[in-house]
Amino acid sequence: MHQNTLRIKEIHDGLDFYYSSKQHAQKMVEFLQCTVPCRYKASQRLISQDIHSNTYNYKSTFSVEIVPVCKDNVVCLSPKLAQSLGNMNQICVCIRVTSAIHLIDPNTLQVADIDGSTFWSHPFNSLCHPKQLEEFIVMECSTVRDIKRAAGAGMISKKHALGEVWVQKTSEMNTDKQYFCRTHLGHLLNPGDLVLGFDLANCNLNDEHVNKMNSDRVPDVVLIKKSYDRTKRQRRRNWKLKELARERENMDTDDERQYQDFLEDLEEDEAIRKNVNIYRDSTIPVESDTDDEGAPRISLAEMLEDLHISQDATGEEGASMMT
Repeated sequence: MHQNTLRIKEIHDGLDFYYSSKQHAQKMVEFLQCTVPCRYKASQRLISQDIHSNTYNYKSTFSVEIVPVCKDNVVCLSPKLAQSLGNMNQICVCIRVTSAIHLIDPNTLQVADIDGSTFWSHPFNSLCHPKQLEEFIVMECSTVRDIKRAAGAGMISKKHALGEVWVQKTSEMNTDKQYFCRTHLGHLLNPGDLVLGFDLANCNLNDEHVNKMNSDRVPDVVLIKKSYDRTKRQRRRNWKLKELARERENMDTDDERQYQDFLEDLEEDEAIRKNVNIYRDSTIPVESDTDDEGAPRISLAEMLEDLHISQDATGEEGASMMT
């Protein structure tokens, strides 16, 4: 998709793609519409005109707005939308974003998909920023076998297990303050495990839907994902990605942390990485598919060899190759 771009410029809250023709830009907009939930506006400005030959030169601009919800975000749905999705709880976790937003209710394992048009009709925002994720230690964990389903309830996730857990913040280990919650991570957690989550009980939630909710319906803690040693994962990561060259306005951004989060998402979710080219990093020695902690790894079978072709068969550097 990037082959026809003249340049890519990174700006605040987005990217600018420059093209020489309107058709190439339209193709990019169509690609985004197939990939993520979004909406767009088109405009054009007259640059020059020749009244003798009756020709006009326009500059076209497409402004694409992508839904402001990402994987691992905690969201609060409007009562009307939650009811239309099979009487889900309003507080949900986003487990994936494809051409639709995939949500799971951590209290019942009920799942729902929200497409772009539904989102723009009933918009909602993320309750917490990823920087607000806190580390908890699991004190007790039990799996809920019999899930009570309300009338008209929607689909239940088969990939997750409902668990009831007592957790304690690692920053409050010298106190006896513990939190009880239900989680969709019952199949992953054991006592002593570290897990990342949002502390909603001590968080200032400025959201119109949450403010109207009964406080009993808002959980104290929402657990997001199991936590592993990041430095150890980076050291053992024997693969890499290829990036597009882009211009940046400033360098004091959160890029590196977000990039590491993305790499970990690729390791943890096979569905996310199925359309991503992952290249073998020959500088890192090959190890077993799982490390001592059991952190997810990408198998060698899923990696591509990173080929550097500098000469063709005749020895001419940079000559075109036929396949």
